[in-house]
Amino acid sequence: MWPLYAAGFTTAFGAHGIAANLGGFSEDAVTSLLVLGGLLALYDGAEVILKPVFGTLADKIGARPVLLGGLAAFAAASAVYAVADSPGWLWAARLGQGAAASAFSPSASALVARLNPAAKHGRAFGSYGFYKSIGYTLGPLLGGVLVWAGGLRLLFAVLAVLGAAVAVWGALAVPAVPPLPKARQTVLDLARRLADPAFLAPTAALAAATAALSVGVGFLPVSGRATGLGTVATGAAVSVLAACAALVQPRAGRALDDGRLTARGGIAAGLLLTTAGLGCAMLPGLTGVLLGAALIGAGTGLITPLGFAALAATTPQERLGQTMGAAELGRELGDAGGPLLVAAVAASTTLTHGYAALAVLLASGAALALAHRRTAPATPETET
Repeated sequence: MWPLYAAGFTTAFGAHGIAANLGGFSEDAVTSLLVLGGLLALYDGAEVILKPVFGTLADKIGARPVLLGGLAAFAAASAVYAVADSPGWLWAARLGQGAAASAFSPSASALVARLNPAAKHGRAFGSYGFYKSIGYTLGPLLGGVLVWAGGLRLLFAVLAVLGAAVAVWGALAVPAVPPLPKARQTVLDLARRLADPAFLAPTAALAAATAALSVGVGFLPVSGRATGLGTVATGAAVSVLAACAALVQPRAGRALDDGRLTARGGIAAGLLLTTAGLGCAMLPGLTGVLLGAALIGAGTGLITPLGFAALAATTPQERLGQTMGAAELGRELGDAGGPLLVAAVAASTTLTHGYAALAVLLASGAALALAHRRTAPATPETET
């Protein structure tokens, strides 16, 4: 499992490490906010388009080769800019990184599910999410140190070495998991499966959690600065958010496996915690920012492993890659949609109203989950 955890760390560290430091990069490659926005969108756009594709490919040829190929491609794409050091190659490297992450991220999730019995899916996805959260936390910090020490090329060089090392580790340690035979699936069959509440509910919760997380990382510093807080205080708030998300995920997974928590009830509780965090973010001063960060982090940390475990429990093993790829697509849409919603509302009113708009959506999702839980029959599927 450790190479899979390392793969989760790599995609998170690479995504946030570069994204957080492109804006402070003053060389010729990043010349305007428009260029910066394009470079950021390039990575995310590749993930939105390609994750379902590579997830389906993992089901067809096996998740292990897609994982290893994606890691190798990530290393190669990172090495491109480290060696070439020109603006055009920066665009190519960023596109290549996004495409490569689209391959090894859903493959790693599928392998986490297949290499662990159903009774341990909560622990497995909790640990996987923990190391991804560590990557999100350390990416901006270590990335900033690397850019300060040797420029953007040094950061890309480190990512190339990291991707190659994890690929070699995976080749040596991850067992071969052959694809399973499956019945032919039509487009209508796929549409029916993706429209099933067993898929839609956890995926919508994962998208909501990612939306709130992205909003917290992006807008809590803005709230802090508006009340006179310095960069150290606002940076600490974002670190609190990431740390809470990392610490909660393994505990939530263990509680699910031990029967102390159901996936549906835990997801509803996570949505309520995240909603409360957005409410605290509306309060002025450091207290509101820190409480908002802690509750958003805890809520998203509760939702993430439970959502993936629920998807794994209700998906045929021969379709795990496709399901994880589609779920990752939902997370990417939440990652983009949450900040866009808050920004659109804030542009015409205030940031407080933006937080409120997202909080209403999350609270509605929690209410629907709780209502469905009360009306659903007590079968093993509904308690998963």
